[in-house]
Amino acid sequence: MATSRLLSSRALPSLGPKPPLRLPQTRPPHRGRYHSTKHDTLRSLLKVSPEVADAVATNKPVVALESTIYTHGALGDDLLLEDIVRRHGAVPAVCGILDGVPSVGLGVSEVARMVSEGARKASRRDLAYVVGTGRTGPKLHAGTTIAGTMVLARLAGIRVFGTGGLGGVHQGGHNSLDISADLTELGRTRMAVVSAGCKGFLDIPRTLEFLETHGAMVSTFADGRKGDVDFPAFWARESGTKSPFVVQDESQAAAIILAQEQLGIESGMLFANPIPEEHAIPRAEMEEVIRVAVREADEKGFTGSRNTPYVLTRIRQLTKERSVTSNKYLVQANVARAAKVAVELSKLLDGSPASSDSSHTIQIPSQSTFVPEMKNEPVAAEKQPTHPVDVLVAGSVALDLACDYSGPHGQTAVSPALHTSNPASITQTVGGVGHNVALAAHYLSEEGRVRLCSLVGDDIAGSTILTSLAASGLDTSYIRRLGHEYPSTRTAQYVSVNDTHKSLVLAMADMAIFSQHSFPTFWASAVAASAPKWLVLDANWAAADMPAWLRAARQCGARVAYEPVSMEKAKRLFNRESQLGVWPKQSVDVATPNQGELGAMYEAAREGGFLEAGAWWEVVDGFGIHGGARERFVQVVGRGLADEGVAVQAMQLLPYVPTVCAKLGARGVLVAMVLGEGDWRLRDPEQARWIVARGGVGGESGGCI
Repeated sequence: MATSRLLSSRALPSLGPKPPLRLPQTRPPHRGRYHSTKHDTLRSLLKVSPEVADAVATNKPVVALESTIYTHGALGDDLLLEDIVRRHGAVPAVCGILDGVPSVGLGVSEVARMVSEGARKASRRDLAYVVGTGRTGPKLHAGTTIAGTMVLARLAGIRVFGTGGLGGVHQGGHNSLDISADLTELGRTRMAVVSAGCKGFLDIPRTLEFLETHGAMVSTFADGRKGDVDFPAFWARESGTKSPFVVQDESQAAAIILAQEQLGIESGMLFANPIPEEHAIPRAEMEEVIRVAVREADEKGFTGSRNTPYVLTRIRQLTKERSVTSNKYLVQANVARAAKVAVELSKLLDGSPASSDSSHTIQIPSQSTFVPEMKNEPVAAEKQPTHPVDVLVAGSVALDLACDYSGPHGQTAVSPALHTSNPASITQTVGGVGHNVALAAHYLSEEGRVRLCSLVGDDIAGSTILTSLAASGLDTSYIRRLGHEYPSTRTAQYVSVNDTHKSLVLAMADMAIFSQHSFPTFWASAVAASAPKWLVLDANWAAADMPAWLRAARQCGARVAYEPVSMEKAKRLFNRESQLGVWPKQSVDVATPNQGELGAMYEAAREGGFLEAGAWWEVVDGFGIHGGARERFVQVVGRGLADEGVAVQAMQLLPYVPTVCAKLGARGVLVAMVLGEGDWRLRDPEQARWIVARGGVGGESGGCI
């Protein structure tokens, strides 16, 4: 059982030794972020588009696309692959090298430049040459092959890649060693590649054997077929060679990808997607065409890198362009399936925060991890740190403008006039409830033991805030900056109009960025990586997001302090989705409302049925409150607070929030709390006057207020 007590603001007893008072000091800038030479070097090389970077950071589905299909393909520029990815709910990420810069998320105009100006073909071996040459000589363009795309996509944190046909072991490759780099890349780079198998003119059995030797998982989508199915042969649905594994659908594929990641296996996965039946060329017909094309290539000496182009050209001629049409449809089908797999994987990751790939994936922050970088600007999260902190504050940061009315010289009016311009002294500061709490804790903590998780926009106010926070030394690794692709992404701002005594006349607050954007996976990863002792949660987040924050805190064992912010926002804690635990398994440990916010929380709990739950009644009954409780409230807190209902409201909330610190302005602070069995204050005579009631055996265990 438990005992509770109410402490008045006029005689607040000591609850233990006080820490030494530490005043804010001038500190050197401290960013508290993870730094690594490898990461910084990569950041200077790899460009990730804002959309792709944001999608990776927030667990939106992303599909990598190669650029050689545009720069060196023969399918035209009307493939609409990016549109197909978007239609199926994912973000496309075309990879390539533009002006010597390896890029992920190339736009249509950028790809068009590569095509019109000429581009090399870049596999793994070519990447360093093309990028390095751009530092001292011409800045080259290069379309990335499957292997090259896998490298860049992996560096950017992408998990799924949709393409046409995989390279493989060429006929006679066991003697010539003519083996595509795509295969060795699958053996060393964890990426889920969706393709229509490998080109049908390759040695498919030896290709599969090579992939097995290098540890690459190979499976084929069943598409309703039962039992064993053939590994596809690009233009044909069957190859005569059984697939090593079979997957039934996209959700099973996603589960395999996640398992590979959680097991820490670094090799890739090939998900073969047979060409749609209506666009396939019959196997027997295709095999004869391939036989002729391959024989001619051998007779004419087309070997090595010259072999595949020649064979593809002859196949195109011999099939009277049917192979090209089939190729186009199979690529589109692969990309659509890759998007579906990415969507299913995103769902699994949302339900499994611990599966984030932070130990293996190098995230690129500048364009990225949380928005496009602005020149000479401190950017959030160069690398999301994983060292634990004492306090993680999840709340608002805002640009505050205080307008203090000065009045014309000699005028006696203390307040500004309405409907006209008034002379004023205007000051700009960084504020916001979350920021203020974090900064105060930062000044009282060891270096780097406090972290702020918040949102800002890609605007001047956001830049001002990030600059200020960097100067203060507060760890901003989890301040996420939203780009213009999001609606309502203005950095939060608060404007107050004050009279000549600096008392508030009117205030306006724009905090929509917090209530209109939800990133539960991002928040869960912030809490998990920070492993805080305390999560301080302010009520600026939308009501629907409260459960996500509380769930994340529970999963890492953090205690939770709730700052209600305002009367209206205070109610957000008590929403039906919160599933709040009750003492001693409470979801929230401390709340700090003012008197109005306390009343709002009480009304929200009452109207939401929280004060009728069986678990709530068990705790309240344990307090042992019976007749005459009001007189005891009067003795402890005074008749005024008792008559205003402050004590009763605090008591009614204690099962859900076992410590309530009600701020009463000039009257001080009223603290109500549940004391557990064995708490020293239950036995201390000096504390007896503050114990409102006791319950349980022997008068030392039980509860009341």
